[in-house]
Amino acid sequence: MFKSRLMDCAAQVQLHLDSVMEPMGDLPVVQAMRYASHGGKRLRAFLVMESARLHGIAPDQSVWPAAAIEAMHAYSLVHDDLPCMDNDDMRRGQPTVHIKWDYETAVLAGDALQALAFELAANEAVSPKAEVRATLALELARAAGAQGMVLGQALDMAADKSDTPFDLSQITALQEGKTGALFGWSAQAGARMAEADTSPWETYAKGIGLAFQIWDDVLDIEGDAAIVGKAVGKDQDAGKATFVSLLGMDTAKARAHELVEQSCAALDPFGAEADTLRDVARYMISRDK
Repeated sequence: MFKSRLMDCAAQVQLHLDSVMEPMGDLPVVQAMRYASHGGKRLRAFLVMESARLHGIAPDQSVWPAAAIEAMHAYSLVHDDLPCMDNDDMRRGQPTVHIKWDYETAVLAGDALQALAFELAANEAVSPKAEVRATLALELARAAGAQGMVLGQALDMAADKSDTPFDLSQITALQEGKTGALFGWSAQAGARMAEADTSPWETYAKGIGLAFQIWDDVLDIEGDAAIVGKAVGKDQDAGKATFVSLLGMDTAKARAHELVEQSCAALDPFGAEADTLRDVARYMISRDK
C-alpha cells in the first residue's frame, strides 16, 4: 500500500512540475531544471500530501506545496553536487547537472528551482487564505536558509576543513539542518494548510530526518553504488565523522530504529489513518538507496 501510494504521489507531483515548467521554453537552463527535478523517491512530497490528507486537504491543493518542496530539494542537490561543494559526478544514477551541461548552467538551474519553490508554495491554488500561503512560504524560507538547510551545508563544509572531526552533537546539529529542515517543513505542511497544531509533526519529522541520515551513513559503507545511484564510501575514505564512525555500525542502526519508533508514536493522535506515514518512517531504515 505504501509503495503504491508513494508511486502515485511521485507521478502526480512530476506531472505538476512538468506542467508548471512547460511554458518556460527550452533554453539550456530550463532543460537542466527539468532534468534535475526528475526522479528520486519523492519522500518529501509524499509527507506533504499525506499530512494534508490527514487534515482534510484535497490533493489538488496539496500538490502545490508538494511540488514546491521537490523543486527546493532539486535545487539543493544541484548545488551540493558542484565542484565547490561535494564535487559529485553522479546523482540518481545519471550525470550531475554540471557534468551534463556546465558549471554556470548548474548554478542558474539551482537558483531558478529555488525561486520556483517559493512560487509554488505561494500559489493561490494552495489556499484561499493569503495568510496560510504566506506562512508556508515564510517557513519554507526558514527551512531552506541559514537557519536550516544552508546552515547544515555550511556546517558540513566547515567539518571538511576542520582539523578536528565533529563530535556527535555537532554532527546531529549539522544533519538536523542539512536533511531534517526540509523533512520538517514537509511533514508540517498539512497542519499549516489546515491551521492546525504542528507539534506532533515536528516530533515525527525530527525522528525520520535523523533516521534518514543515519541510514545514508550506513549505505555509504554497506550500499551498492549501482543501486544507491551515486558514489559510496566517500565519507569513510575521507575520514569524515558520521553517525556510523562515531557510534559504530550496530549502535547507529539501533539509534535509527529508536528514532523511527519515536516518530511512529508521535502519530498516535491520528490512529490507523496515519499507518501509511508510519510505513514511511520504517522505510527510512529499510531502503537500499
